[in-house]
Amino acid sequence: MAHVFVYGTLKTGQPNHRVLLESAHGRAVFRGWGRTVEPYPLVIAGQRNIPRLLNLPGQGRRVAGEVYAVDEQMLRFLDEFEGCPDMYQRTRVTVAVEGAGGTLQCFVYSTATYPPEWVHLPYHDDYDSQGEHGLRYSPRESR
Repeated sequence: MAHVFVYGTLKTGQPNHRVLLESAHGRAVFRGWGRTVEPYPLVIAGQRNIPRLLNLPGQGRRVAGEVYAVDEQMLRFLDEFEGCPDMYQRTRVTVAVEGAGGTLQCFVYSTATYPPEWVHLPYHDDYDSQGEHGLRYSPRESR
């Protein structure tokens, strides 16, 4: 089982969380809430208001999210779901897990290629599709 850190629409209560629950995609077991050890820019970008973790460690904020242990089938599904490697790239990040008193190396779907203006968008530390930012996520079903 690999650890995956989710910070956007895959989190509990967010529009795409259901895909982590569907056993046809593989197995995902919630391991806890966490926050990146290093800061990263988490922006909401594009016409569909998609949360993007820019692969710029050391910039931005320590990002909050959830850690899941996933099997190989779920990891392959998530790669496809996240458009890896074109839209997102699966990289590693160190996450401080709440209540565990330690850190985990986790896969995360971050963005290494993006329009330069995204670096100047507001940085967030915790994504919510219905958040005060007012940028409503456009679900896949309505695209």
